[in-house]
Amino acid sequence: MTKRKIVAGLFISADGMVGAPEQWTFEHMTDEAGATIEKLITDADVMLLGRKTYEEFAGYWVTKTGPMADTLNGMRKLVASRTLGATEWNNSEILDGDLVAYLTELKNTPGRNINISGSISVVRTLLTAGLLNDLHLMVFPVVLGNGTRLFPDEGKHVDMSLAGSRTFDSGVVHLHYLIGGVR
Repeated sequence: MTKRKIVAGLFISADGMVGAPEQWTFEHMTDEAGATIEKLITDADVMLLGRKTYEEFAGYWVTKTGPMADTLNGMRKLVASRTLGATEWNNSEILDGDLVAYLTELKNTPGRNINISGSISVVRTLLTAGLLNDLHLMVFPVVLGNGTRLFPDEGKHVDMSLAGSRTFDSGVVHLHYLIGGVR
């Protein structure tokens, strides 16, 4: 049995900001970048989202059709939230208990990857807990100057190794890291 991996994919500015990507990514998105994102999603059978990202995705994808929409709408979705009352998007369930314990158990069940898109607090939690296997950063050629950083000033030391990189024509760089241990 192949063990599931937890794989996170994030948009990040050149100065390390990850918040509100809808405000600074679109002019740099290309078919190449879209294909990379699609591959991350289709390699998974579960999508893990924080509440804010879930609400944004659900508000957009629930009414869409086509290959990507069909994949996302049909996929099992887990929402890490202690405040969301109910889910509107099909195949969604709320995880309001111990996220680390739940995902530790889920990783040991048969299936494909567990994918995280956005959901910064979830990524931070799993990175610190040593549960994140792969981190895909799409680095956009913009400097925002302020906003939400992926890695806060205070945090744990996490070893990563570069598994691959690719530069798209738009200047976006895709970095794929394998996560090592937390110190």
